[in-house]
Formats: sequence, structure tokens, C-alpha cells
Amino acid sequence: MTTQQTTSSILVTRAGPVTTITINRPHARNALDAEALARLGEALDAFDRDADAAVGVLTGAGAGFCAGADLKAIATAQTYTAWAGDLTGMLGAPRSKPIIAAVSGHAVAGGLGVALYCDIRIADETAVFGVFCRRFGVPMSDGTTVRLPRLIGESRAMDMMLTGRGVDALEAREMGLVREVVTAGEALTQAQALARDIAAFPPLAMRSDRESLLAAHGLPLEAALRQEAQLAETAKHKEAAAGASRFSSGSDRHGTVTKDT
Repeated sequence: MTTQQTTSSILVTRAGPVTTITINRPHARNALDAEALARLGEALDAFDRDADAAVGVLTGAGAGFCAGADLKAIATAQTYTAWAGDLTGMLGAPRSKPIIAAVSGHAVAGGLGVALYCDIRIADETAVFGVFCRRFGVPMSDGTTVRLPRLIGESRAMDMMLTGRGVDALEAREMGLVREVVTAGEALTQAQALARDIAAFPPLAMRSDRESLLAAHGLPLEAALRQEAQLAETAKHKEAAAGASRFSSGSDRHGTVTKDT
């Protein structure tokens, strides 16, 4: 069953367990003004609360993913307010469910931050990533200075941060910034297919493993291992025994996944 919720700047569609959120400002290269930013945050929160939604896909309408903050809107403001970097903000702490970015065209400045907020990125051959706000004196206040080096290493991240150069899809894949590069126009289709595959797994273990990975940064090894064990407890009690039973009976050994009910 497919459901859809629409606003002028953000489109939300759910098909089964996959929720697709589209930034719908193609006239501005999907740059986020205050209204669009608020609607995007609401859409992400609603996805996280939806018991029937397992995996999200985030994309942009038209030929671009997101050009970051709308500089025209910033130019009319008295001060620049960081629109994403606050832990209580839209791109602060991760949501509880995985999100895949489907990137076509530019994912630059704050749009790079939006892509980095997602757990996995799939890019088509038109994709370009970069800190393009470098030339305008706008800081990366959207988590990029933290997430980018964790993904691609400090040396490569520093190069992108200081030079503001564009990184095409193939270089982004080589860096580990994106999972795969697909034909132009196919990023959303491939991201939704991957989302369906992930949604087919028993959810408790998948989400606890994801949370452990995200929360382990900066922790000493012993603390990280204790945290992993704590996060795994619910899945051990509610999913692991049934999964082991399926394995023993020969089920789910060749890519087919059966969810416990």
C-alpha cells in the first residue's frame, strides 16, 4: 500500500515499509529555506515515529539533491543561524531507523551535510559533492566537519573542506563517500530497492547494531563493547532464538529473509 503526504517544499511517500522523502524546491536546486527546513525535520520525525516504516530514502526533486541552505534567504536575515548543527536540530542526533540518500546532481554545502546524515549514499553519474559554501564564507554547521572525516578519513576530508572543490560520483565512490554509482536518473530506484532489502531483515538486531556503530565513536574499547552488549539485549531475547531456529531448519540461508511475527 502506498500513502502520500504533500507540502509545497517536501513530498513524503510511503510504499510498504519504505518512506521516501523528497526535497521539492527544484527552482532553487533544492536549497533549504526556513520553511522547507522545518517541513523536512517534521517529515523525518514522522518517519521515525511511523511503526509501519522501516527504512527511509531521502532525495531531491529534479536534477539536484540539495544545494544546502538557501543563501538568498540568509542574505535577508540579520544574522546567520546554524540550521542543522545543533544536536537538537534537524541533523543532530540520528533517527532510530536507517536512511538512504539517493543523490543526483549537486549535494553541496549544507546539502552535503544532508547526504552525510544518511546511513548510506547511492549516487548517479551526475552527482557532485562539495563544500561550495567555502567561497561565500558560510561555515559548515551541519555536522559535515564531524561526519565527513569519519567516512573518508581526515586527509581527504580536509582537502574537501579547505579547497571547496567538487567531487564527482566516481571519485566519491573511490573515497567511500558513496556505496555505488548508477546510471543517471536511477539513484532513487536503486536506493528504494536497497531500502526494501534492508527492511526485510528482522528490525531489532539491525537497529541495535546500527545504534552501536554510531554511538561507539570516541568511546574506549571496553566501554564500546559494553554498550554493544547492552544494545543487543532486546534482539537477543526477541529475535535471535527464532532466527537460529530458522537457520537450523535450513531457512534464510540463501538471501531469503523470513520475519518473525
